[in-house]
Amino acid sequence: MGYLKLFAFIFLNLINLVALVKSQDHDCLNNGSYTRNSTYKTNLDKFLSSVSSNIDRNGFYHASMGENSDRVNAIVLCRGDVQLDACRTCVDNAITSVLQLCPNQKQAILWNEVCMIRYSNESIFGIPAAYPRLRPPTILFVPNQDQFTKELNRLLESLRPRAASGGSLKKIAAGNLTGPDFMRIYALVQCTPDITRQDCQVCLTQIGLDILGATGDRVLAPSCNLRYGTTPFFNDTRIETINLQETTPPPPSDDEMSSAEFLKYDFGTIRAATNFFSDDNKLGEGGFGTVYQGKLSNGNQIAVKRLSMNSGQGDLEFKNEVSLVAKLQHRNLVRILGFSVEGSERILVYEFVQNGSLDHFIFDPIMSPHLDWDKRYKIIGGVARGLLYLHEDSQLRIIHRDLKASNILLDGEMNPKISDFGMAKLFVQDQTQGNTGKIVGTYGYMSPEYAMHGHISVKLDVFSFGILVLEIISGQRTNNFRIGDNAEDLPSCAWKNWREGTAENIVDPTLRESPGSLRDIVRCIHISLLCVQENAADRPTMASVVLMLTNFSVTVQVLRSLHFLCIITSISSTIQDY
Repeated sequence: MGYLKLFAFIFLNLINLVALVKSQDHDCLNNGSYTRNSTYKTNLDKFLSSVSSNIDRNGFYHASMGENSDRVNAIVLCRGDVQLDACRTCVDNAITSVLQLCPNQKQAILWNEVCMIRYSNESIFGIPAAYPRLRPPTILFVPNQDQFTKELNRLLESLRPRAASGGSLKKIAAGNLTGPDFMRIYALVQCTPDITRQDCQVCLTQIGLDILGATGDRVLAPSCNLRYGTTPFFNDTRIETINLQETTPPPPSDDEMSSAEFLKYDFGTIRAATNFFSDDNKLGEGGFGTVYQGKLSNGNQIAVKRLSMNSGQGDLEFKNEVSLVAKLQHRNLVRILGFSVEGSERILVYEFVQNGSLDHFIFDPIMSPHLDWDKRYKIIGGVARGLLYLHEDSQLRIIHRDLKASNILLDGEMNPKISDFGMAKLFVQDQTQGNTGKIVGTYGYMSPEYAMHGHISVKLDVFSFGILVLEIISGQRTNNFRIGDNAEDLPSCAWKNWREGTAENIVDPTLRESPGSLRDIVRCIHISLLCVQENAADRPTMASVVLMLTNFSVTVQVLRSLHFLCIITSISSTIQDY
């Protein structure tokens, strides 16, 4: 019996040794070729020559160059624990290698020790891909293979969600544990940051199926990769690592905040805090209810939303929904502190955000000069991160459905906080994806597919975000935009001026006084126009938007044409204008 085990052990290692000779860490895909003097080669050379200098400190870069069949789409990713200089050196070597290994191929991917380069004539950014998949072979298998694999999988299962929740700049996690026979197991998993949290987890799960019981292994895919071994191989000073023997919970990210205690407030307390819902305490009114400023007996300021009495929910259902929405905690979301229920009364209690809503600043000729470009850019970025959290990084997947300037509140430092998120979940008892017969939203902010057909997806919020950005830049409302004596539709006017090279015409005059900012403003107009494209599939995800806003080395997709439907005047009377 012992001889059989020894023979099997030797046989498996011989198979791996043969594979080692044949395997190379690249794939040419064989999906079309280009000629030496072609436009595609010119675009590819242009991209490759710009890569090294454009990689950011997170080790990621993507770009698109050219048009139609000559368009080159490319992604570069370095392992998240390596220094920028090492990343650039690896990428330079990878470029040389991939051109030698895949000459004249329109699609290719190559993995080096700590970096990957991938290019294609097809769209690849934001599209998850677990194939082609490579597993560079290793020779040494562990004797106690079943127990080793069990412990390794336990480590990988703990790392996958950590990497996936890493946000839109970097998705990586590493850690270690003690395996059988006191053997230490180290592992690292990573996704390209352009894919969603869910897609990252799926990709890492898929490639995890390819691991064997070797003492070290790598599995490589276009959108994710993993590596493990029995000796340390990653730089734990560059990334947060975990030790599964430690039970200390991970700290919240910079943007994500820990949940505060969620309270049920006595209705009498709320009534007293708002001076019996006095009109003098009223902050605003909308389709979901009226908001009042309140002051508790301990002196704490609160905002109280007295919901409309038409939700059709019972007490238990309302409490369950509110408790779920209250778990959404992010620095760019208004924090829900608690609720109150009495009879038909439904009350939500929020943190008080002292500077009020964004519309009171950008649309007011007296207040708007207080918002210079730096403040407006911070607001745009904060709203984008808040939406990204709602769409991809939260426990729930929330589509806001009514993003607008009056639903963006500003704190004492002019940081934006999205309000009324989850209201569709609390009030509209239908799907958050698919189609709905009940349209809720605001005139001018609705995407065509939602306004005309009731189709719901995260791209609805992307459209509203694009409109909001145009309003922030122009200082005018989308449905009341004027250049001189001419009243025009804001997105159509923005597109016309963009096409004619006069995008600065729509910029708030108070911002034109800072010519150094004009390039950044025009870039934001470009991004906003991508967001308001008629076809939902053409709009970027919020992950892509955040990446474009925070990384100026990222090339913004070329705009071809925008066909704006006259949806504003043709929306049926079923739309509720909040």
